[in-house]
Amino acid sequence: FFQKTLTAVKNWFTLFGWSKGQNPISIPYSLRRDVCKVQMTSSQEKVFKQNLGKDTKTVYDMLFHLSGQLLPGVTSSQSLPLDPVERMLQLHRQHSALLAFLRSQGAYLPHVMPEFLLEPDDYKKWIKAQTVVKVDVKNSDVFSNKHLFILEDSIFETMSKRAWTDVLLQVYKVFVLPRVSSCSITDLFSLESVQNMPRIKSEPLSSNIYSPYERTILTWLNKHYEENRRTVWKDCQKGEVPPMRWIVNFDRDLLDGLVLAAQLAAYCPYLIATHFVRMYTTPRTPEQFLHNCLILVNAMHAVSLAIDIKV
Repeated sequence: FFQKTLTAVKNWFTLFGWSKGQNPISIPYSLRRDVCKVQMTSSQEKVFKQNLGKDTKTVYDMLFHLSGQLLPGVTSSQSLPLDPVERMLQLHRQHSALLAFLRSQGAYLPHVMPEFLLEPDDYKKWIKAQTVVKVDVKNSDVFSNKHLFILEDSIFETMSKRAWTDVLLQVYKVFVLPRVSSCSITDLFSLESVQNMPRIKSEPLSSNIYSPYERTILTWLNKHYEENRRTVWKDCQKGEVPPMRWIVNFDRDLLDGLVLAAQLAAYCPYLIATHFVRMYTTPRTPEQFLHNCLILVNAMHAVSLAIDIKV
């Protein structure tokens, strides 16, 4: 499940996260590497000479494109010190500023520490710097960092990948989903065919799982499914018209492909005769679920949706 989530996040941000077209990313590798446009170099510091030229797109460019805001304290021509420890400390400060900025916008990232966003070598430097015991000579007190997580290499890579994925998911939540208009939510259930369906409340405190914008999308899914299910599958080849359902989540309720097919049919009705009539309307086996999803993917390819969807 996590790998599928990571792939979906990578594909979306590659396609839509940047100005001036696509920018392939890898999570967490390119995000950790491409942190600054300008990298100071010297003959003694060839190890730090990376492909961070003026055309390099950074996570800060992505944030500016999606939010219209610059990260406080980080300029568009940010450079890093040559000293490895100073470079690591500056990156840690930048990542701290990034997380603070996202939290101020409504992101939920209490489990992501700035050091999890560092490169592995910089993480080791951070651990070494933090594990030095400091002694207050005057008071003879010994201090230590109680919130320090010392992770093995393989565990750190897993944690870093998860941290960067969660950061991108929260970026999507606070800067992309709010663009979903709520002005016409009250009109979504105006049709007689859906007036008897339960409503999904859009108030902020009505769910501890989904945001108001996500619940707006669920409302939209319910509306189009109920409005179109009889039209799409009135001549279905593998069953009767699918029954009414209440769509309340983005995983189980979308597994059989019928809900998404109804959404696509609402905008591309010509796909009904060529694709959707061949779907199972009451799928029960994994093979039938796969059959439906393959038809849905083929329909998306038929209309040239610029999304790398794989079953």
